[in-house]
This record gives sequence, C-alpha cells and structure tokens, in this order.
Amino acid sequence: MTSIAEIRRRLAGYRPCLASGDRARAAVAMVLHQRQEAVHLLFIERSQRDGDPWSGHVAFPGGRVDPGDGNARRAAERETREEIGLDLGKADFLGRLDDVTGATLPIIVSGFVYTVEIRDRLRPNHEVRDAFWVKLNVLADAGRHRERSFRIDNADRRFSSIDLPGTRERVLWGISYRMVAQLLALLGRPSRLSPPARASRGPKPGGAA
Repeated sequence: MTSIAEIRRRLAGYRPCLASGDRARAAVAMVLHQRQEAVHLLFIERSQRDGDPWSGHVAFPGGRVDPGDGNARRAAERETREEIGLDLGKADFLGRLDDVTGATLPIIVSGFVYTVEIRDRLRPNHEVRDAFWVKLNVLADAGRHRERSFRIDNADRRFSSIDLPGTRERVLWGISYRMVAQLLALLGRPSRLSPPARASRGPKPGGAA
C-alpha cells in the first residue's frame, strides 16, 4: 500500500531529469494528501475558454513561469494560490519529477510534489471549473488505462489516458497523464501502457504526449 512516507522516501533519492532549450516554460503542483489508508492526488478541471489550448482539460494547478517568479517552483506555488486558493507555503515539499516536453505545443513543464496534512477548502478562480481529489490506487488501476483518440490540429491522434471516477466523464491525458505515469512508475506501479520517456538533457528536449 502506498503512503506519503514511501513517496517521500522515493523522491528523496530521485535525481530528476531537467530539460533545456528555448521552449516556453510552465510549472505545476502535484499535491498529495493521505486520508486514512489512501493517498489522494489533487486535480483541477480547467474552464472552457477560447484561446486556451488546455480548455476543459483535467490538469494540475499551475501555469507559465513569469520573469518575476524567480524559478519554476515559485511559479507553481503562485499559480496554485491564484487558481484554487491553496497556499503551498504551508505544505511539505517532497521533490521534483522529470520535466515533460509538449508533443503538440512548444512547452516544457516542471512538476513539483507536495503533501498537505489538512484538505483546506479550495476556492477555484475563473480559470478553473472544478478541483477534486483522486486516490492513487484508482489512478494505478490498469482497467482505467486505455488508448484514446483526440482531435488535434484537424487530425486524430491517439494518446494514453486514464478514465477518472465521478458522475460525469473526465479523462486524464497528455502532459498531466505523463506526470502521473512518472509518479506511479517511481512507486513501482507503472502504467500497463508505454512508460513515459525521461526528458532529454541535450539542447533539444523531446518526448511524446
């Protein structure tokens, strides 16, 4: 059974692969909470917005790294505070995963892992339709992992995905899926689909969504 203590131990000895290059930079927060015997992971569902390439997607709180942020981790914390009202200054930082490069967008996304002892009431702003928690063992359930077809740039492309629980259909895919797959693999519970590639250390980072 996965616990916060195990995740802390695994991340403490993990050396993340950081991507380089001139792509735009973004950062997200992967927030964990242990409730009784289950570890939960926090997601957001983005609002439907014209011009937003992630409109309506399930994702992690986060966004672009601004010049005033100083570094990617501070950007993840700022965006989390702005998007859902969660102050990660009160959270316990566990570590960082490999950077992920976009397959359809020229972007590099950094993922930072935190744990909170108390699940404060979240206050989504206009960019976020909903914020919700999913158990890690549900995310690791092989029966929820499948290949799906998505319409991108007027063409159908197939990506690995996870069917999320709930009263309405929500699907995790793309960069956020790859970050979850990283975390599960780190815990010895890899997806039955193709494992995520580590980010390139060279000047031209790459990877599949």
